[in-house]
Amino acid sequence: MKFEDTGLTGKVFQFSFLEHIMHKHAIIRAGQWDYERITYDYKFEDMTNGDVYYLRVPCRVIEGVTEQPHAKVEILTPYLGKHYYPHGVEYDEEFPKAIVDRCRKILNAVKEDLE
Repeated sequence: MKFEDTGLTGKVFQFSFLEHIMHKHAIIRAGQWDYERITYDYKFEDMTNGDVYYLRVPCRVIEGVTEQPHAKVEILTPYLGKHYYPHGVEYDEEFPKAIVDRCRKILNAVKEDLE
């Protein structure tokens, strides 16, 4: 599921600032990056049934390289996926309303902090 209406897509920020804001909202980069691409993840775990979901915020570096504080990073369209062990994450699913609503709330908070 893509979140096309967040107002984040296409926005460009300095890497160090974006990293700070994402960290503030517990959206982590972990090992999901190379020198031109970054994916920030927020993990949801449903304790009632064990389902795991990921809100993903993909980015691409348009000037410099990842981890350079002054690199310019463009945010791409955020999306939501459900993890299926051991196969991986699927994105074309029906997601629980509570998870979708929480994703929108997180993305709105990120947008507000980036502005």
